[in-house]
Amino acid sequence: MTWARAWEFAGRGSLPTRKRSSRSSGSRYGDAVTSRVRRAAAADIPPAARVLARAFDEYPWTRWSIPADGYAQRLEALQDIYLRHALRCGLVLVSEDALGVVALLPPDAPAPPHEDQARIAELLGDRLAALVSAELPAAPSGAWELATLGVHPRSWGRGCGSALLAGALQEVDRSEARTVSLETSDPRNVALYERHGFGLTATTHVPDGPVVHSMVRPITEA
Repeated sequence: MTWARAWEFAGRGSLPTRKRSSRSSGSRYGDAVTSRVRRAAAADIPPAARVLARAFDEYPWTRWSIPADGYAQRLEALQDIYLRHALRCGLVLVSEDALGVVALLPPDAPAPPHEDQARIAELLGDRLAALVSAELPAAPSGAWELATLGVHPRSWGRGCGSALLAGALQEVDRSEARTVSLETSDPRNVALYERHGFGLTATTHVPDGPVVHSMVRPITEA
């Protein structure tokens, strides 16, 4: 899933009440990542957004939630907004070859700034109401959110996604949290996440939309 919960903020009358932590301009989370990936810097965000736009070009969730008119440009702009948000408030890793990116948000991450939300609403256009009305299971309390993971199509099948995911989970394991949640609307992704310790917790059929698979690491009891 790419930013499924974060996009909902753009359609709310008021922001969710979430504790804001004191942070520097960069992420507060650790530096020990695998040799194939590294923490992103601000200069990495534009190319990373382009990578995600290519990676999610035919992704069921984005095809459903973003207007067809100007789809590619809207998708890239949305990815840029949310990668910058994750860079400020969470964790963004990129592959050394700049063909893959993963972003996570901690449980105390704030909503995006109001100006970003206004831009998100503009980009979502007439799909915003459908997106806001989509009901997905709540993430476990205190869980990190694996907001997005994408690899440029020319690097598919080469282990880039697994390396990024392993590096991201390593960082989370260095924090106090031990639970990570995610959503994906591509059933082929389920096996990848299962190999990294995620378990399927729910399958949601969005009316007139995609099927969304909710997963958690580690598996929590219902």
